[in-house]
Amino acid sequence: MQLSSEIAARIHHLKAPSPAAVADIGEIEQTVKSVLAGVRERGDEALREYSRTFDRAEVAHFEVSMGEREAAVAALDPQTAADTRFAIERVRAFAEAQLATMLPLEVEPLPGLHLGHRVIPIARIGAYVPGGRYPLLSAPVMTIVPAKVAGCDEVIACLPPNAHQSMIAGCHLSGADRIFRVGGAQAIAAMAYGTETIPGVDKIVGPGNAYVNEAKRQVFGPVGIDQLAGPSEIFIVADASGDAAMIATDLLAQAEHDVRTRVGLITTDPKLAQDTLVEVERQLSGLSTANVAAPAWRDYGQIVVCDDEAAMLGYSDFIAAEHLQIHTIDPHAIAKRLRNYGSLFIGTMASVVYSDKCCGTNHTLPTMGAGRYTGGLWVGSYVKVCTHQWLERSGVEAVAPAAIRQSASEGLEGHRRAAALRIERMQLG
Repeated sequence: MQLSSEIAARIHHLKAPSPAAVADIGEIEQTVKSVLAGVRERGDEALREYSRTFDRAEVAHFEVSMGEREAAVAALDPQTAADTRFAIERVRAFAEAQLATMLPLEVEPLPGLHLGHRVIPIARIGAYVPGGRYPLLSAPVMTIVPAKVAGCDEVIACLPPNAHQSMIAGCHLSGADRIFRVGGAQAIAAMAYGTETIPGVDKIVGPGNAYVNEAKRQVFGPVGIDQLAGPSEIFIVADASGDAAMIATDLLAQAEHDVRTRVGLITTDPKLAQDTLVEVERQLSGLSTANVAAPAWRDYGQIVVCDDEAAMLGYSDFIAAEHLQIHTIDPHAIAKRLRNYGSLFIGTMASVVYSDKCCGTNHTLPTMGAGRYTGGLWVGSYVKVCTHQWLERSGVEAVAPAAIRQSASEGLEGHRRAAALRIERMQLG
């Protein structure tokens, strides 16, 4: 999607991102293709080989035993365990409320014509749990808990063999039925195709690195995927009421995820823009994660000053940020005018960190502009809405003539016969 010339003329970059280098994914694509083929052909043997090659780990047993799971939970700091359970309860409660809005349907739009749908849980889910730079206990909560709420028969979790032990605890507490020590593209292959040890799944969810992302892209079709996730993003739309210190804090909180995180302020107030630019640099000087946040800000950060509110909202919808915060005088009114985002944070008290960790909404969200056409992971991602129909005599009498004529006009004689046969049988009966 291109930015309209009308909006482009009314925005001005105080800080623009560096020209993004076009990533050459050719090598990644070929590596992943080879890994997928290896796992498909050689199963567990290939998984062990790739674990040695990519993770530098010798894995004797891929599945984490129940004893190991319980030991990982017991090893958690008591407050960490309590906070994890708090997050699980919040995510579960919100997923249950969402599921309650998804109802089966039965209607009779014409006499004798019965149409409907069922909400059917997906049988087996594979949750990829990344190792990452830090042990992110919220990651398994977001992918596993909604699957259990949805009623999926089985949820398996795969995480890198060198992932922090607390991540095993997070998977266990979140309700994973089985947990496996296998990461990267080889984990996606194992869940997509199945091996001697790891069962194949119906849908794979969860974020990962570029190799995991590419593997999900390549296996999609025979198995479902949630989305193709890029580096994290946060943008804030703000007017003159914005607080530069708070805005800078929230931008840097997200920037510490990855050196490729996209962060930005979109504002109608030049002074707030300048103050935020200064404040970001000030806060970076005392941030312990500046080794990650500073490159993200330098290369991908932006501050955009807009001529008016309409331009501000138009540019925000063009960006379609994964996380979008609203810091304006009337944030609820602004929220109603926005349409493209992964998750919306309305008002200055709603920080992305609360959703990232424990407030209940899911933090697995669309990036790279995908917010223009999809939302994030939610309980509905784990069910299928499948239609059905059944007809009485009066229903056949209502729809068959149109079906017969349309089939004939399209030259589909078999279709015409199938539609006509019911009329003929009814007349004979």
